[in-house]
Parts: sequence; structure tokens; C-alpha cells
Amino acid sequence: MKTIHISILASLAVILLFTAALANRRMASKSSIEKTINGDGFAVLELFTSEGCSSCPPADELLAKVQRESGDKPVYVLAYHVDYWNHQGWRDVFSDPEYSKRQYQYAHKLHAHVYTPQVVVNGKTEFVGSNEAAVNYALGSALGGTSLNSIKLQGQRQGDKMLVNYQVSGAEDSDELVIAVVQKNAVSEVKRGENEGRTLRHVQIVRRLFSFDRGKGDNGQVQILLPKEFTSAGWEVIGLLQNKNSRKIQAANRLSIL
Repeated sequence: MKTIHISILASLAVILLFTAALANRRMASKSSIEKTINGDGFAVLELFTSEGCSSCPPADELLAKVQRESGDKPVYVLAYHVDYWNHQGWRDVFSDPEYSKRQYQYAHKLHAHVYTPQVVVNGKTEFVGSNEAAVNYALGSALGGTSLNSIKLQGQRQGDKMLVNYQVSGAEDSDELVIAVVQKNAVSEVKRGENEGRTLRHVQIVRRLFSFDRGKGDNGQVQILLPKEFTSAGWEVIGLLQNKNSRKIQAANRLSIL
């Protein structure tokens, strides 16, 4: 009986510690949001996910909900499929080592761990991607103000390439132009790994990512290469004005195709 009592007490202690850790995580996330993105005037939600991660589908579904309900608000959802889960028996066809590298860059700047699912908002704060309360709080905080910077993008398609004209305001010399080519929807039948046997539905999948040095100009033109599957109806192009040093996102917008 003594052994049972000790086991029960030990289990309760573990549960209490875990609950406290989760509470601290939520409070830390809320505090970070208040300090960093309150009043930005826009929200860029970058989800780092993988088909090989069993805890990622709820985050994918949550970001899909955000995408559906955002309407014409300045909300930009970008889903990056990282490659470090591929050794678990299932290669995510949407994965790219560049996306893992981007996540590590954020982790370094935000003094955070690298994990999935992870959401980074405006390059300034991060939390668990399936935490709906944190996502909603972040959206409310970010959208409550007016952005001090802006970016406008117009594109002209030329076969498998696109010429992108950009115009920015309020930019610093260390701000670069980041362009994401995004597939709006996809469905995968997972055959192996942690999600074996599941049908996964994805939204806002980043399929190509480009970074350009603007120099000191507020206007310019760059060229990007489009995936062969690209269509105007099923894809979109999102541009970010992002600081190369801090990784903070200063402005975001969708490209309009001429």
C-alpha cells in the first residue's frame, strides 16, 4: 500500500508540474504578444509543420480556420513544411530544408526552441501552433492598430516566370523583400510515419521562397520562378518586408497580377 501511495503522489506531482508548465507557457506567450505585435496593423502567421508529425494536424486545421474567417483583413497565413521529420519513415513532399533553416533563424532571434507545430507571428513572437487561444489573442493584438510601413506588389506572368514590381514605404536599409509562392490547398494520403493511414488537408503551403536585397530604393523589380503547377485560381503570391537582422516583419501584402 505504501508503494501505491508513493506512486500516486509522484504521478500527481508530475501532473501538477506539467499543468504549471503549460500555464506558464500560455502566460509567457500572452506577455510576449503584448510586448511585440500589439497594434502592428497586420498579422503574418508562419506555421512550421510536417506530415510526419502527429501533433501537427490540429495546427494545420486551426490555421485553415483562420484563413477561412479572415476575409479581407490583413491576415497572411504561410505554412512551411520542414524536412527534419522526413527520417521518421515518411517524406513530406512539401518539405524543404530552406524552411527548416528559416525556423532555426527565428528560434535564434526569439531565444526559442525548434519544434512542430510552431507559429511565428510577424517575426516577433512564437507559440504552439495548435494553441487557438494564443492565435486568437495574437490576431486581435496585431490587427488593433495601423502599420507604419507598407508594401505594394504587382506581377506580370511570363511563362514559368513572373516579373514583380514592388513599392515600399517606411523601410529601413536593412529590410529585405521576401516573396512566398503559396499553394492554397492540397490533400495527402500518408502511408507511413506517425500519421500513417491519415488523410491530411493542407492550406497556404509555401512552395517557393525568395529573398531580395532592396539596396536603398523604395521601388524596384525582381523576377521569380513559378512552380509548373501554378495557376492564378489555386495559388497566390505574398510579399513581406522583413528586417534581415532582427527578422521582424514590417509589412505584408498580396500580389495583384496584371
